[in-house]
Amino acid sequence: MSRALHLQSALRQPRAITFPRPLFYRQFHASCRLDVVKPFLLADIGEGITECQLIQWFVQPGARVEQFDKICEVQSDKASVEITSPFDGVIKKLHYDPDDMAITGKPLVDIDIEGEISDADAAQLGGGPEEGEGKEEAPRNEEIDAQEDESAKEADIEATPGQNTEAENPAKTPPPSASSPAPSAVSPSTPTSTPSSAPPAKGHMGSLSTPAVRRLTREHDLDITQIKGSGRDGRVLKEDVDKHISQQGQEQPEEPAPAAPQVPSLSREDKKSQMFKTMTRALNIPHFMYSTTADMSAISSIRQRINAKAQSSDHKVTHLPFILKALSLALQRHPLLNSSLDASDPKKPELTYRRANNFGVAINAPAGLLVPVLRDVQDLTINEIVSSLRQMSDKARNNKLSPGDFSGATFTVSNIGSVGGGVVAPVITEPQVAILGIGRSKMVPAFDENDEIVKKEELVLSWSADHRVVDGAECARCAETLRSYLEDPGSMVVGLR
Repeated sequence: MSRALHLQSALRQPRAITFPRPLFYRQFHASCRLDVVKPFLLADIGEGITECQLIQWFVQPGARVEQFDKICEVQSDKASVEITSPFDGVIKKLHYDPDDMAITGKPLVDIDIEGEISDADAAQLGGGPEEGEGKEEAPRNEEIDAQEDESAKEADIEATPGQNTEAENPAKTPPPSASSPAPSAVSPSTPTSTPSSAPPAKGHMGSLSTPAVRRLTREHDLDITQIKGSGRDGRVLKEDVDKHISQQGQEQPEEPAPAAPQVPSLSREDKKSQMFKTMTRALNIPHFMYSTTADMSAISSIRQRINAKAQSSDHKVTHLPFILKALSLALQRHPLLNSSLDASDPKKPELTYRRANNFGVAINAPAGLLVPVLRDVQDLTINEIVSSLRQMSDKARNNKLSPGDFSGATFTVSNIGSVGGGVVAPVITEPQVAILGIGRSKMVPAFDENDEIVKKEELVLSWSADHRVVDGAECARCAETLRSYLEDPGSMVVGLR
């Protein structure tokens, strides 16, 4: 009897109607956008550089950039560098205006990054205000994935006709969160702004100049945007400022001379310059100075024969390549002067001997004094040194030197003789322990081995050494070794590899 009642009640209940599952069944899937607004940090652009001046922007907020697109140009005391974007995305915010000093390691721009970020790219980003948002998205993504898995299971269960599963389970649809990124208002087919279509940044042309030129304009109370630049891309050079000042002096009536000349004081921008900081640290180094003279008559005789075959005056050889090669041979016999000292911890200073002879060679360029590095001189021939010096000079004149051209010097050579003078007192820069100053050669009377007066081409070589590391005798021995190589090039040829 009970079995019959149970069968009768089962017949009264409506039977569930099953629908065949489509062949290409796919449930709707929604996930959070990968776009994340992150600040892009200004990376270290050179050895010892902690800040640089922002020259111009190539983008504006709202501009879409791709990987390796130019973002801005910055200028340090050594070189001008163009910063490129490592990501695809949209520029949201610029943290600096043109002419501002950008700090290394601080946010430069905010980029709405599209796509996934690798660990190497993440190292170039900062936390920023969006960091908290990124942390909240991870658990929310897990919640959405769990809900999608549950929905996928329910899709396999037979549904009753007329029933709306989504309406009966409103809690399964995650409500929109305030922290969720808003959907983009621009469709994929809508053209977006690019760096090339962005309006020019403030002070685009007038900002093209080095910090040294800007200090000169501030000292004379000049508007740099009113000065016509003759350099690359309209860059304002020191000669342009001098010409502008002279033209103003001709136009304006002469004023009575002041009672006493005023010495310009260092401004705040001057104190922040890299050269000011480097020279201030150099005051802590106890300098030992030594000078000697070398007879360059034999080297000059070789130079005359080489230059006689030169195709043009631009390919003539000077004393400097011979001096650099002789110096490399001398430092191999006296490696202490090619070492570096780390005195950051006064209690435990560290001295490191350097095998490579990487010489920083001072060059007087239109942008000011530059010291690019000539690497591995011990492995170069004199012809290769001549070619490398010519390339370095061309880059310095055209402002094409990169930050890597200034790093890694183990010894510095200051060729002050190209300007004039004899004995100099060159200043050592950390972490090097020695420096050589080269004066201008001149003809002087001298006695030969027969006590007869002859002409001799004399060159003054001035040395400075860190007396904490190098004693006077070692510096003198290295200087005399260099002098012997220059006066007897045959002994230098014997030591060449």
